[in-house]
Amino acid sequence: MIASETLSAPAPAVTRGRGLNVTLWVLQVLFAAFFAFAGLNKLLVLQDEIVTSFARMGPGVWFRYLVGVIELAGAIGLLIPRLSGVAALWLAGVMVGAVFTHLFVLPPVYQAVGPAVLIVVLGLMAWGRWPQTRALLGK
Repeated sequence: MIASETLSAPAPAVTRGRGLNVTLWVLQVLFAAFFAFAGLNKLLVLQDEIVTSFARMGPGVWFRYLVGVIELAGAIGLLIPRLSGVAALWLAGVMVGAVFTHLFVLPPVYQAVGPAVLIVVLGLMAWGRWPQTRALLGK
């Protein structure tokens, strides 16, 4: 045995599970901030173009408030460990609505790309949190 082998301890192995958990939490915090801002923007009208966009859609002011509340609730849910997977699925559903809205109601069509990318990332978040989601749903 070489003397240097006895003096140095082996480096701790980094587990994939811990790295995935840290990555998910970073994404969840970033997405929570994004969706909290988006929801508050719809509720408090921080940008006038939000009112114009929802007026062009047609359902009325109530729909803007509903989407704002849904986004804000999803943002909060992303920060609660037990709810984070369900919240990611919830927000992915909202983004599916946004994609269809940009494809069929509010041109230009290229604006559907942003929500589509968010769907993919939210889907990956939901997949990463599937054990908590499955436990929450009792399956």
